[in-house]
Amino acid sequence: MRWRFGSTSIATRLFLSSALACIVVLTCAGLVLSALYRETAQAALDDQLGVYLRALVADIATPREDSATEPGQLGEPQFELALSGWYWQITRLDVDPPQIHASHSLFASRLPQLTDAEAGPTQDGRRRGDVNGPDGKPLRMLERVINAGDQGRFLVQVAATTQSVDGQVGQFEVDLGVTFLLLALFLVAAMAFQARYGLRPLRRLRRDVIAVRRGQADRIAGEFPLEIAPLADELNLLIGANREIVERARIQVGNLAHALKTPLSVIINEADGEDSALSRKVGEQAELMRDQLSFHLDRARAASRAGAIGASTDPAPALAAMSRAFGKIYPAVDLAVDCPQNLRFLGERQDFDDMAGNLIDNACKWARCEVRVAAELLPTGGRDRAFFRVIIDDDGPGLKPGQRVEAVRRGRRLDESKPGSGLGLSIVADLASAYGGKLDLSDSPLGGLRTILILPASQLE
Repeated sequence: MRWRFGSTSIATRLFLSSALACIVVLTCAGLVLSALYRETAQAALDDQLGVYLRALVADIATPREDSATEPGQLGEPQFELALSGWYWQITRLDVDPPQIHASHSLFASRLPQLTDAEAGPTQDGRRRGDVNGPDGKPLRMLERVINAGDQGRFLVQVAATTQSVDGQVGQFEVDLGVTFLLLALFLVAAMAFQARYGLRPLRRLRRDVIAVRRGQADRIAGEFPLEIAPLADELNLLIGANREIVERARIQVGNLAHALKTPLSVIINEADGEDSALSRKVGEQAELMRDQLSFHLDRARAASRAGAIGASTDPAPALAAMSRAFGKIYPAVDLAVDCPQNLRFLGERQDFDDMAGNLIDNACKWARCEVRVAAELLPTGGRDRAFFRVIIDDDGPGLKPGQRVEAVRRGRRLDESKPGSGLGLSIVADLASAYGGKLDLSDSPLGGLRTILILPASQLE
């Protein structure tokens, strides 16, 4: 399954975008600081080389009493050690061949002259650039051409290894990397806390909405931030409007039922008072109309209740009450009920009583001596909605696979020896479907029929 950024949570989006921005900013800042530090370290080396260059220039420009004394005696130990990385060289240009005086550190080597490509911008006649030293190591070099009048024209060069600069920059980059890494970890932790703390009202609103949908609360309560409070108020208004619509639907369905059942009862009574083919036909059709009217009214009433928000029922006491009632109606049947206390049916108590009661009554009616009722929560399998099932087993004759389809058809009775209208299982199937559940029929381990009623549920914490 492909991961899509658009399907991630707001908290994850905020965290990832902030973390990415933090990484980009810290990386750019680290590169800029490293470049600035390198330039600063190199400028410091250039300043130091400039001091030595001025000293050499001054030594050449100052007349010496002893002509045998060579120029360039700086008195620095690093210029005396062979290949130490610190070098100076003075080349007299107005003679042929040029006369070269160099530091002892150059040993038998010579410093190259800067080309126009290697030399940087001139400053007070000085040229600076990077060259390779006698041992092949990179050097930073400053040079200057001076005219000493009668003494001649000279090229003065001073060079130093860049290893110290590279070492300082490398250590700075390590320290900077560790510092920025710790800073990044702190910022990421702060952003995670900010996202979690900032979105806490949304999570609480989600929990409150789930509680209302599961029937654990009537409305969204509590105070919310200014940005979320209007949403919570609108949701409360929506929940109230939904309840009002459902209540009006119940009243209208009840009024219709009373308005039609009374004339039908009068017709049936009048037809029963006469013994003729017409009266019998009228009575038969009137009975059929009353059954159909009851069926469709019950279905409409259930559909309106199924759409209600916040309705919930505890199945355990409802099944216990049915067990006591049917135990008195069918004393010869051993009826056992097993239902956990942490289940709730997301629907009306009357609808659950109609569905479970109809199935238990049917099982007791056909059972020889034993009926077992068990309720259990089904695994969600990653779905948002939870379901539970009520399993009813009896040791009666059962139904063949072909008869099970006919049994749930409206008005279909497979055995006329038992009382009923044939609407029981079809009403249960329609009610369960209205709630998003279903009714299944199969073979029972007791030898009779097993009915499985699957309904939406919420498990109490």
